[in-house]
Amino acid sequence: MFLDPVLFWDEAGVSSARATLATLLLAMVIDLLLGDPKWLYRLVPHPVVIIGGAIAALERLLNRQAETRHRRIVLGACCTLSILLACAAAGLALHLLLRGLPWGWIVEAILASSLLAFRSLYDAVRAVAKGLEENLDAGRAAVRHIVGRDPESLDEAGIARAAAESAAENFSDGFVAPVFWYLIFGLPGLLAYKAINTLDSMIGHRNARYEAFGKASARLDDLANFLPARLAGLFIVLGALLVPGASMKKAWSTMLRDAPKHRSPNAGWQEAALAGALGLALAGPRHYGGQVVDDGWMGDGRFTLHAGDLAKVLDLYLAAGGVAFAVVGAGLLSL
Repeated sequence: MFLDPVLFWDEAGVSSARATLATLLLAMVIDLLLGDPKWLYRLVPHPVVIIGGAIAALERLLNRQAETRHRRIVLGACCTLSILLACAAAGLALHLLLRGLPWGWIVEAILASSLLAFRSLYDAVRAVAKGLEENLDAGRAAVRHIVGRDPESLDEAGIARAAAESAAENFSDGFVAPVFWYLIFGLPGLLAYKAINTLDSMIGHRNARYEAFGKASARLDDLANFLPARLAGLFIVLGALLVPGASMKKAWSTMLRDAPKHRSPNAGWQEAALAGALGLALAGPRHYGGQVVDDGWMGDGRFTLHAGDLAKVLDLYLAAGGVAFAVVGAGLLSL
């Protein structure tokens, strides 16, 4: 005898889902309109800064170079698990506290908005475009804030390509993935995801200091971004319908063909979709820390990008974000 799934979707369940979607949609709107207000974070630390400080403290305590590689992997896993559980517990405590307040859901939406990066990424990529319109040095100064490669090694095309790739990859990491994990697990899930993402950015590197210690965080980051990255690619494909001159068909076919070529198991889906939609070529060989990373090309279009191409990238970025807003809004209206 099969159980009727309706039994598990009672009025309380619908009400809870509606509250989650309403809070998330408000958080997305706040982020879209305000981004990360610099004046506020001069007064109080950003949540990611707090998470980063905790990671740095644990890393100094546990990452002992004299230990065996196996033990450093175990210690790194302990660091990762400790930060992850602490952030999830903090999210749960905040949610339970705010749930009992009359306007607690609005406060939660404001907190959640601080962990979304849709507006701030848009502003950062637009700053690169404006910098390139002025001169090469201004473009290099602007792109330094959003990429890990050496800006001094980049010409105009390299700077524009780096900004386009950052827009594509961080559309998932900074927006789609946080939204996804909030939908699944609420504020605890959102804070846990930001912990995973911050752990990977700080200790998930393939170098002598972090290759062993950061292995668990790097693998966990790949796992946490697996579904969101593919959703982000799909949002970019659908967003191409809304941008004059962009091709949804080419975005889809390029994403399926080229995404597996990327050195990251996740980043290729967004980069390939964006490249195909706009007739560009992204990724390819790049310089990181004085070393050349021989990555596959995403797309088979132009690789000589310029500031004007970033305007199209931003149009597609906004359109893809609009698809994400529409999905959440439609979910709320359907309940």
